Amino acid sequence: MTTPVVASEKVVRAIMAEEGLVARKAAQMARRARYSSYAGELSERPANLPLAGDGTHDFHAPEPGPLVVTDVTEFRLDGYKAYLSPAIDCFDGWPVCRRLSRHPDKGLMAGMLSDLVEAVGPTEERPLVLHTDGGSVYMGGGWAEACEEGRVVRSMSRRARSPDNARAEGFFGTPKCDFFEGRDWSGVGYEEFAAELDRRIEWYRSGKVKRALGWRTIRQAREEMVRAA
Repeated sequence: MTTPVVASEKVVRAIMAEEGLVARKAAQMARRARYSSYAGELSERPANLPLAGDGTHDFHAPEPGPLVVTDVTEFRLDGYKAYLSPAIDCFDGWPVCRRLSRHPDKGLMAGMLSDLVEAVGPTEERPLVLHTDGGSVYMGGGWAEACEEGRVVRSMSRRARSPDNARAEGFFGTPKCDFFEGRDWSGVGYEEFAAELDRRIEWYRSGKVKRALGWRTIRQAREEMVRAA
C-alpha cells in the first residue's frame, strides 16, 4: 500500500502549473457563465439586514427560524436546465424547503416562499427575515406583497455584491461540487435528476456531519435540542 504524502497547497499548485493541470471546478467554471437573474433596479431595495457596520455579514441566528437565506442556482443537463430554489436556515444550515423547476420564474420562488411560510409559521411577535440577492423576482411587487402577507421581512444584498448572500452560495457548493460536477448526466431526464437531487439534499440534512455541530448531522443536532428543551 502506498504511503500517503502530505503536501501544502503551494506545493500542489506549483506541481499543477509545471504539468499544465487545471482544477476540475475552475475549468468547468471557465467554460460557462454563472447564472444570474439580475434585470436592473426594478424597485427600491429593502435593507441588507445581516450587514454590520464594519462591512461584514452576520449570518447567524440564535434559534431555528428567524433568519433564512434563499437564492436560485442553475443545473445544465442533457438538453435541458433545472433551477433549484431552497430556503436555508441560518441557525444551522438546515434546508427548510426547496423547489425545483425547469424555469427560473416567479412561480418557482413563490412556491418556495409559500412552503417556507407554512414550515416556519412566522407571526407578528416572531417574524421571519428572508435574505435574498437582487434577482428580478425578488425586486418585483408580487414578491413584496407575498412576503408581507406571509409576515416575512425582506432583506436584500447590495448591488453586484455576491458575498452579501454567501450563506446561500455556500449551500449550493455542496450539491454542485460533491454531487453534480464531474458526473456524466447524459440520458438522465428531469424527473430522474429531481429524485437524485432530493436524495442528496436529504443526505445533507441527515447524513452529512458538520464540525460546527460537534461532528453531528443537522438532524441529529436538532433532535437533541428538542429532547433537551
